[in-house]
Amino acid sequence: MSPKYFAPTGGHPPQTQLLTDRAVFTESYAVLPKGTMRDITTSFLPFWDKTRLWVIARPLSGFAETFSHYIMEVAPGGGSTTPETDPKAQAVLFVVQGTGELTVNGTTHSLSEGSYAYLPLAADWTLHNAATDPLRFHWIRKAYQAVPGLDAPDVIVSNEQDIAPTMMPDTNDTWGTTRFVDPADMRHDMHVTIVTFEPGGVIPFLETHVMEHGLYVLEGKAAYRLNTDWVEVEAGDYMWLRAFCPQACYAGGPGRFRYLLYKDVNRHMPLTL
Repeated sequence: MSPKYFAPTGGHPPQTQLLTDRAVFTESYAVLPKGTMRDITTSFLPFWDKTRLWVIARPLSGFAETFSHYIMEVAPGGGSTTPETDPKAQAVLFVVQGTGELTVNGTTHSLSEGSYAYLPLAADWTLHNAATDPLRFHWIRKAYQAVPGLDAPDVIVSNEQDIAPTMMPDTNDTWGTTRFVDPADMRHDMHVTIVTFEPGGVIPFLETHVMEHGLYVLEGKAAYRLNTDWVEVEAGDYMWLRAFCPQACYAGGPGRFRYLLYKDVNRHMPLTL
């Protein structure tokens, strides 16, 4: 089955629309429904031409502090030769709509829907949209936590459609994760994966762990447990979880439920602020 990737397009609702919505921000999680991603909530960045973005997560003291998550929209002819201004930042790009040209350390890669790129903090990269349609992609950034004795990670450019998902044991192949990085590679301090549930698939217990999470729903709908609440989510919605927020999922169908997932991994907990 070919992957589907929801992407926001902006616009504004009519004046007749009810104000009632599913957006919520609590002490342990936030839900940004797709309807919050309108023209009025976009931002802009230095050195990006013909580009706007939705900032859907950023470090906040006392909430989630490790990462930022953008949805980028690059118009035809747009892009950047200086995309990243923070020398401590590493990045993951994931394309959900359109095509682009990514040049990393002198090598050019053609990006299309489903393309994934890991860009370590030392990478010299540029990105441009030479097509006639908008390019929309997720850009997840995290300050890299170096460890003495471990080399920095390598550049990775791949596509979801070329990677077989790893199925969770004892789930009758209803719950799988597409991994772009080897979980045993301790050089990496963050993972961005795609989680897929077939209709009827569940997370059958309340996960409670140290990772911070960002979950963007790419396809389908489900009931998701966040702390003490069951929340209905669908393609285009975003869930942002602080560490130790209990979570579970029931994907009742009728189609697959899939989301792009960020989490911080493989590092000691800091003992000082």
